[in-house]
Amino acid sequence: MILIAGGGIAGLVMGLTAHQLGLPFRVYERVAEPRPLGVGINLQPNSVRELFDLGLEDELEAIGVRTRQYGFYSKTGRKIWVEPRGLHAGYHWPQYSIHRGQFQMMLLRVLRERAGAECVVTGAGVAGFETTDTDATLILADGRRVAGDVVIAADGIHSAIRKQMVPTEGDPIWNGAIMWRGTTQARHFLGGHAMALAGHDSQRFVAYPISGEDPVTGLAEINWIAELRVDPSRALSKGDWNRPADKADFLPAFEDWVFDWLDCPAMIRASGTVYEYPMVDREPLPSWTDGCVTLMGDAAHATYPVGSNGASLAIIDARKLGAAFRAHGVNRAALLAYEAEMRPRAEGVLRANRGKGPDAVMQMVEDRSGGVYDDIETVIPRAELAAHAEKYKQLSGFSVEILNAQPPILGAG
Repeated sequence: MILIAGGGIAGLVMGLTAHQLGLPFRVYERVAEPRPLGVGINLQPNSVRELFDLGLEDELEAIGVRTRQYGFYSKTGRKIWVEPRGLHAGYHWPQYSIHRGQFQMMLLRVLRERAGAECVVTGAGVAGFETTDTDATLILADGRRVAGDVVIAADGIHSAIRKQMVPTEGDPIWNGAIMWRGTTQARHFLGGHAMALAGHDSQRFVAYPISGEDPVTGLAEINWIAELRVDPSRALSKGDWNRPADKADFLPAFEDWVFDWLDCPAMIRASGTVYEYPMVDREPLPSWTDGCVTLMGDAAHATYPVGSNGASLAIIDARKLGAAFRAHGVNRAALLAYEAEMRPRAEGVLRANRGKGPDAVMQMVEDRSGGVYDDIETVIPRAELAAHAEKYKQLSGFSVEILNAQPPILGAG
């Protein structure tokens, strides 16, 4: 029996993968009644391929937007680098912009439809584990103990299982920036289905649609993120994705960010509830596995949400674990094989994101031009921008040529 701690994206895709392989499993989720929380996320083609292999193509089409382009802009709205994404970039699979909560609820519904309602146990917070080299026991917050062959920790950045493995680690590490996130009903911009990032390291604005335009109103749901460096002594709830915030805390800093293609302050004003999220991550670990217990997703490699890669990496974790189970059986050897492949890769992404990942070009432009120029070639050669973008794709596993040529991790069916 595979015991999965956490019913978020990572845990649910792990459950779907186990079911696809015919392996017995249970997901244990802390929340009694899961609700569609959060705002927008992106699913890169490498993870979309895996979701298609799980038979979720129609589901994703129903709730996601196929992202066509991804672009960086200066604080004055001038173009730095724009590239096609998904099918428009030559991938065999699209990239999706999608509401995180809707995506999670879809995964939960499909998993229950396929494996039965009892496969996800809600109201079952995880307190810790016990393990040997041949089995593992999940200890729930109410004192219940569940025995299994392996335990997989998909319980997020505040993972109780990781805390037991590394009891001296402490809180997530904050870099001094806060992101405020919301959604607004507005028209698509930059030709539609576009993701745009404007600004530099200490201040930026990100926007992308997570729905199509309504045929009657012409409006779509636009996900946006406003990010600022703040006083590092400020008290924060680190790693809380759903903390309501006051627009007055950040709106004044964006009042003059009105571009000919996007009105940032208007986007903020027209939104509903705004959520505050500190930019945090955790140090890479030298090991993810203890006996027959291992980590995945944010429990293993919580990283800055830079490069639109966090959810995708968690999905790849689940599929790589599935491949390891198929190759080695449901045992410690499979966990170690999975870790040997994924831990170095995840650490590389984490460290790249600390350097702002592909977003680093925005600060380079700010340093060299103050965000004002007529031709980006006079600031950074386009060949240098292209090389920078491709380097991150290769590191993250979604370079076009490499991904298209790779065999599937598990395949469909």
